[in-house]
Amino acid sequence: MSTAPWTEANVPDLMGKRAVVTGATSGLGRETARALASKGAEVVLAVRDTDRGEKVAAELRSAQPVAEVTVRKLDLASLASIQAFADELLGEVERLDILANNAGVMVPPLGYTEDGFELQMGTNHFGTYALTGRLMGLLSKTPGARITVTSSVAHRRGNPDLTDLDWGSRRYNAWRAYGDSKIANLLFAFELNRRLGGTGPTVCASHPGWTRTDLQRHSGMANLLNPIVAMPVEKGVLAPLRAATDPDARSADFFGPDGRGEMRGYPVRVEPVERAKDPELARRLWEISAERTGVAF
Repeated sequence: MSTAPWTEANVPDLMGKRAVVTGATSGLGRETARALASKGAEVVLAVRDTDRGEKVAAELRSAQPVAEVTVRKLDLASLASIQAFADELLGEVERLDILANNAGVMVPPLGYTEDGFELQMGTNHFGTYALTGRLMGLLSKTPGARITVTSSVAHRRGNPDLTDLDWGSRRYNAWRAYGDSKIANLLFAFELNRRLGGTGPTVCASHPGWTRTDLQRHSGMANLLNPIVAMPVEKGVLAPLRAATDPDARSADFFGPDGRGEMRGYPVRVEPVERAKDPELARRLWEISAERTGVAF
């Protein structure tokens, strides 16, 4: 007997829930915010460009007049911005039901965050780690809270050199660095689940397969093939959305498309590469992350 595919219609009623969505001005983040708001959640758009964020918020309210959407400044490439965002939020709210760690960068030229981290590892992993840590107290006291991390099929190529995460002694390869940051997302999610030990928030991960977003703007080939191969963002968002909202999701679940190579399709539970489940690698990365970000939890 076949099972009906999981779609946005499966998202439960979210009235009374509050969600933070990072990178919500475009692509998967914007679609995640739209879907959560449409189900009644109060959504915080955590974005680098607040002008763009306000435009998105206005569009969401126009489409859904009852939508509760606010905009807050957050740059994951800045530990100071992460702390300022968290301090402001913690001072104003008493619950956080969903933290959707969506924001990221993909294969840019070699660059560094303001704290000196290689841009992809710094934004995609260290920023996600630090933000989650800063908000963990709020999440932990919210019954049924959910933390999600967005990875990529590129995690399969990831093999981070923990002695050279900033590519100081190697020739920079943007795709390898991207894969390293995306497997780091999974190592973090699975290690956080281990450390929570079955208590506190549910931690889920996902990847969107090949979805058409502006994230690929630095990759000529991916950008060229987008119109032919990629899923529309409305379908690509389903795996992250399932990770954030499926009542039956279990901590450490990993969702991705059900099609060939997990590139397209409807979201199902999928398996990461074995390296992503390595507890010793995850432990060492966690310790480095705590030391480099100054966030221990």
